[in-house]
Amino acid sequence: MKKFELLAASAIALLSATPAFAQTTPPQDQAATTSSPAPQANDDSQIGDIVITAQRQSESLQTVPIAVSAFSAEALKEQQINTTSDLQLTLPNITFTKSNFTSSSSFNIRGIGDLCVGVTCDAATAIHVNDVPVIASPIFQNEYFDMERVEVLRGPQGTLFGRNATGGVINFITAKPDLSGIGASGDIEYGNYDSFRIKGMINIPIGDIFGVRVAGYYLKRDGFTRNLFTNTNIDGRDQYDIRASIRFQPTANTTLDIVGHYFKENDDRSRIQKQLCHRDPTGVLGCLPDRLGTDTLNGNASFAATLTSTEFLRIAFAGTPLAAVGPTFALGSVYGPDTYSGFVNPSDVRTVNIDSLPRFKTNEKQVLVNLVQDFGNITLKLDGGYTEGSTDSTVDYNLAIENAYATNAGLNTFNAVAGSGALGAGFLAARNALLPSGSTSNVCMSTAEPTGTGVFGGHFVCGPRSLDFDRSTGSASQYYGEGILSSKFDGKFNFLLGAGYLRYHLTENSYYVNSFALDYASVLFGGGSGYSATPFYRNNTDDYLLKSYGIFGEAYVNFTNRVKLTLGARYNHDDKHVEARTTLLTGVVVPFNTTNVYTSPAFANFDADPTRTGIQPLAINDVSFSRLTGRAVLDWQITDRNLVYASYSRGYKSGGINPPLTPVFAVPVGFNPESVNAFEIGSKNTFLDGTLRLNLTAFYYQYKQLQLSRIVARTSVNDNVDADIYGLEAEAIIKPTRDLLFNLNASYLHTKVTTDKFLANTQDPSGGRADAVIIKDLQFGNNCAVVSNAGVAAQSNGFVTAVNAGLGLQGPTAIPGTNTTGAFSLCSVLTANATAASGVSVLPEGVKTNIRGNELPQSPHYKFSAGVQYTAEFGDWSLVPRVDLTYTGGYYGSIFNKNINRIQGYEVINAQIQLNGPKDRFYLRAFVQNLTDNSAITGLYVTDQSSGLFTNAFTLEPRRYGIAAGFKF
Repeated sequence: MKKFELLAASAIALLSATPAFAQTTPPQDQAATTSSPAPQANDDSQIGDIVITAQRQSESLQTVPIAVSAFSAEALKEQQINTTSDLQLTLPNITFTKSNFTSSSSFNIRGIGDLCVGVTCDAATAIHVNDVPVIASPIFQNEYFDMERVEVLRGPQGTLFGRNATGGVINFITAKPDLSGIGASGDIEYGNYDSFRIKGMINIPIGDIFGVRVAGYYLKRDGFTRNLFTNTNIDGRDQYDIRASIRFQPTANTTLDIVGHYFKENDDRSRIQKQLCHRDPTGVLGCLPDRLGTDTLNGNASFAATLTSTEFLRIAFAGTPLAAVGPTFALGSVYGPDTYSGFVNPSDVRTVNIDSLPRFKTNEKQVLVNLVQDFGNITLKLDGGYTEGSTDSTVDYNLAIENAYATNAGLNTFNAVAGSGALGAGFLAARNALLPSGSTSNVCMSTAEPTGTGVFGGHFVCGPRSLDFDRSTGSASQYYGEGILSSKFDGKFNFLLGAGYLRYHLTENSYYVNSFALDYASVLFGGGSGYSATPFYRNNTDDYLLKSYGIFGEAYVNFTNRVKLTLGARYNHDDKHVEARTTLLTGVVVPFNTTNVYTSPAFANFDADPTRTGIQPLAINDVSFSRLTGRAVLDWQITDRNLVYASYSRGYKSGGINPPLTPVFAVPVGFNPESVNAFEIGSKNTFLDGTLRLNLTAFYYQYKQLQLSRIVARTSVNDNVDADIYGLEAEAIIKPTRDLLFNLNASYLHTKVTTDKFLANTQDPSGGRADAVIIKDLQFGNNCAVVSNAGVAAQSNGFVTAVNAGLGLQGPTAIPGTNTTGAFSLCSVLTANATAASGVSVLPEGVKTNIRGNELPQSPHYKFSAGVQYTAEFGDWSLVPRVDLTYTGGYYGSIFNKNINRIQGYEVINAQIQLNGPKDRFYLRAFVQNLTDNSAITGLYVTDQSSGLFTNAFTLEPRRYGIAAGFKF
């Protein structure tokens, strides 16, 4: 892709570096607060202006001294921006990708994205709807409809918005009732994948002071991904949203807007598009760390496989009543064929072969209130609202089909022995639950459910094989209220003062991983008296409460009519309370007749928080964070159409609490807040009598304690690192004639970790050392590493060989794709034997390497886009063709910056042609998105070692085309 890197560099040179382009259609009437807009275009041969509220006041985009891009309703339609994925294509230094968990996506602005993963993480990019911050909204799954505009602010917002945001802010402004007359619009669209979309709006004024507006959309389409197992498509859509708005405007000085909406989706959307792996033949890693292939992982690397292996059962049952018969119940050997042997993963990124189908349900209810009262020189603005919603998503965990159990020797032995009653009533009950037909051709496994009893409590699904899947659920609500006083005096001084309070309450958040092998293991280690609870993995936040308030203000000093100084400050305080636990085969044995594991008397001995003394049923933590942030901006309006500015701002994002893990995995309880010192200079210009607009920005960030996630024991935990970021951006609009319009933007970005930070790369725990022996722990499924203190490979290999001989295990073997060896063993036994005399050390996480100097994930060096639109008029009719091209340069999907994590640059081409009727009362449109059917990867997520280190890849949507017709009056 070198040619694209050169093209990007050339584009930046030609444009002197460009931010995303502002759009040209003025918004509908709205209540003004302060500040006068720049002169408007006096005819349609010039580039129009747009009024935004990026500084919590109505201002012309070209007079706002910050890097902000705005899209009017018309611009959203012209550039085929229907979702956030479409939005990011037209913005400089911004990337977007779906990610691994429900309602989670990464919107990365200038190298800063949601690298922190967890319930208590704050978003780097703050989402606002009508100036109200919204946490955990399904906005990234939703479609845009009946919008007044969308504003994207790049850079930390240290004063004015929500709870601070280190990356930036996206502010969605919905269309409000128009009191000047009745209006309506609607359109219907049909496209490939049997896609059907309908949108509509009706606006009704009631008298001169009251109006109602109702809008909505419905989308239904087949999936983009072909499932060979069912010969059907998955990842489809079936969703709708309806919004009702009320405007009350008794006087020109008073405006009250109330907006309510309800969104619902119930379909087979898949959180995962494709799984990539270069299969590890040894099973020590599962997937090799040298490259991404379209293989399926070696299932022997999974926790479910090691725990139910002949080798581990022989060790675990030694000296117990099951010592003789227990190992014969094993589902396999870690040295033999794995559960995916013979399975072929389709090479096409839009084709899978899965037997556990995806399910996706989400809904959101929201009421937002905005009141503007103009007292003359003082304006009061009150914003607030209530939001509640829930999401429930299930997907095939390994995107593969396991071998059937009908001929599995170990399971057949268990069926015969336990089924005969020879092992007692407990094992007989277990056998009846797992194999109710008395045959291994039909096995039953737990569904993901909140009682923790699974198949033993009547919550099961049956089939010839294990249907490995994961489930992600969450339910939450929030209240927010904010008041702002702003002045508009004639003198040199003006001000803005505000305060806001947010209460966010998450009442349930769970992530489950289910497998028949886990149910089976829970029985084997229950010893016949019950099962080891829980028989599936569950990371559960039982309660999370966030209380946050902020007090903020800005002072504006006009030294002259054209030179202004802005000074702002904000004090923010966050209180976070979280109650959580992680359970999987805890060793706590509960009876088979248990109705709820968590309330069972037997489970009273489970300690959810080993970091505290005594038995803790939940890990309960409370943290508080407070910071003073702010900004200073000096801007000079050189002429009515030329502005330059320089600014400093300080951004802040509060810290949080990591999920609880067992003591064997040493991770910090919490992670620190992050902060950024941001320096920016910019210029906003309109030239050539209003036919050329060029906005330029340069920035430099000093990042402290950047929050960074990694996977430990099937759970995301977070660390902190420091980083420096700098870049250039340019946005341009060119309108050489009345009928011809060009949009151009380009950006350059450089990111770098600036301090020493030593972390173990889960994909290669050897850290590149030839003397490191990578160990797959049979008990926990994680990897540790044995290294020679003298750096001699023969010494570490000899040590593992000797210890493993005592355990009845094989010695190390070479792992392809690395320069070292690996073996199955027990990290605890190796650690106990690693005395000073042995000359080796056992590293529980593997060899740590320094990530200093590495680039941040999701941070392409280059990005550019270009669009051209022509309007051909034929009397009262017009024909408008448009083409848009976006190129995003290559970047890394992981902080470790290895070749396996490198995401190649990609281009997207969209095109459409629209026929408009007289007075634009109706239209016909033909469109195509992703013209070249590019299947490029946009993001990567590497799973943990106990799952085999496969990589979930997230891709562009395929080529879509269709026709649409609409009207408005």
